[in-house]
Amino acid sequence: MDKSAVTLERMRTFVRVAERGSLSAVARELGIGQSTVTRHLRELEEAVGVALLSRTTRRVTMTDEGSRYYADSVQILRLVEQAGDEVRGTRAAPAGTIRLSCTAAIGVLHVSRLIFAFQDRYRDIGVDLSLTDERIDLVMEGVDIALRLGPLTDSSMKLRALGQSRRLLVGAPDYLAERGRPEGPGDLADHEGIRMSNVAGSDTLVLQGPDGNRHTVPFAGRLRVDHGLAAREALLAGRGIAPAHQWLVGDLLASGRLEAILPDYALPSVPLSMLIVPERAGIARVRLLVDFLAQQVGGIPGIEKPHVER
Repeated sequence: MDKSAVTLERMRTFVRVAERGSLSAVARELGIGQSTVTRHLRELEEAVGVALLSRTTRRVTMTDEGSRYYADSVQILRLVEQAGDEVRGTRAAPAGTIRLSCTAAIGVLHVSRLIFAFQDRYRDIGVDLSLTDERIDLVMEGVDIALRLGPLTDSSMKLRALGQSRRLLVGAPDYLAERGRPEGPGDLADHEGIRMSNVAGSDTLVLQGPDGNRHTVPFAGRLRVDHGLAAREALLAGRGIAPAHQWLVGDLLASGRLEAILPDYALPSVPLSMLIVPERAGIARVRLLVDFLAQQVGGIPGIEKPHVER
């Protein structure tokens, strides 16, 4: 084996191809030609003396030897990056790029401003902010941190609970003047509901009354959307009523452009969590953003920070 041919650049290319399963996707991600990606892989395989990847017309997968080499490569690259961070930390401010994925609407309205403040504090740190409501594979997409609303099932990630997002029923004054203001949960059946197509169970509302009793009522309507900002616009346009996060509509409630419906009845809150790729958690700049977001997210309207047991 020609050890001199086992470079960090070739190892990084191999790791990303192994994770994404696509040479063209990695070429776009790294800003290089696909022929360069192919050359890096060929030279690395020649250097180690075994085939690391199996290529078909549809996908690239790891061989058994490639799987073992991938696990070691991830650890090596992590140690190299951490070593660089520690050396730079003795002489200069943290630097490099962090890839953050965030639920779209809260990212546009609130998290983006937190990122601006973070970068004002750490001027040498770049942030790639990806806004999506899809539950992406963080490792495959090269993401370091993700902020997600709703229950999570990915146990392979480090999870940090950030709080609970309060929700309430809202509608536009004009719509309510025309259709009438509900006086109890049973009246909701007579109204147009704006539903989220990417939220399970959006055809039912569960409300807890002031007496503590739970009310489960059907929730129907002609309009379904898959983005919180679209729901916000639909509410403003008087297309119906909807359960909405306080951070999504708080400014509209304050200005009177929307009104709270059945304010004495509570909707279940939704967990807000931060997922961290374990192999990236020890990198200095990633730790800085994790701690910054954990501290600042509580300032977003309607986010109740988790109680700390004493």
